[in-house]
Order: sequence, then C-alpha cells, then structure tokens
Amino acid sequence: MGLNTILTKDTICLHLKGSNKQDIINELLDLLVAAGKVTDKAAALAAVMEREGKMSTGMKHGIAIPHGKTNAVSDLVTCIGVSDSPVDFEALDGEPCRIFIMTISPLEKTGPHLQFLAEISLLFKSQEKRAEMLKAGTPEEILRALSE
Repeated sequence: MGLNTILTKDTICLHLKGSNKQDIINELLDLLVAAGKVTDKAAALAAVMEREGKMSTGMKHGIAIPHGKTNAVSDLVTCIGVSDSPVDFEALDGEPCRIFIMTISPLEKTGPHLQFLAEISLLFKSQEKRAEMLKAGTPEEILRALSE
C-alpha cells in the first residue's frame, strides 16, 4: 500500500495545536475534510472516538494512530500530524505522543485498513524515522522520510 501513495502534502500538519486527545483528533479530521477526503466530519469523529473508547490508540515511542471505520469515506484515507508539544494520548507505554497518524476506512473494506495499520506499526519501530518526522520542516520532508 505505501503511505506515500495515500498521503499528500495537504494531509500533513507539522504544528498541531491541540493539547488533548479530543483536540488532536478534531484537528486531524479538519485536515481530511479540507482535503476533500471525508464527507461527514461528525460521522468520522464518532467512529474514531468509538474506537478510542475501546482502547487508546496511543502506541509506543510517542506515536498515536487514531482510526475508525465509517461510510463518510469511500476509500482508506490518512493524514499525519506532528505536535510541537507532547500530548497525553493515554499511550500503552504511558508516554505522551507527538506523532499522530489518523486513518479512516469504509465499513465494508477491512483488508486495506489492517494492512495500513501493520505498515505503520513496522515503520515507526525505527527510531531514525521517528526522529526524521519530528525534525521535518515541511510536508515534503515528511513524505520523503516515509518513502526512504
């Protein structure tokens, strides 16, 4: 699937302003709505928050992967946000997060969603990749880091 095939510079934000989980999720959804990737923000928000309610998507190493399934999208969509300040996302390792990768997929398409989550988790086990993401100055630098 490749992140660089579904991410665009319009779906990358390098300076998220949110200071909590709800704010970050709203900012990421705003990115996807502005890019024309999500047709119903309320439905997408409900799907992501329902998933968060089951178990936090804050992973390890300062990364969170909020995600959900809804018919507010026709295909898998994703965006990346980086926060200048650490945000408590109730991560599995108890550490705050600075890198946020949101994905939303249609209810009836399970394969791409699972493949995407697997790719993301492998990619960000690399300390070098995480460091590149945090120091990126432009969306293009994020795209370049992901394609290497």
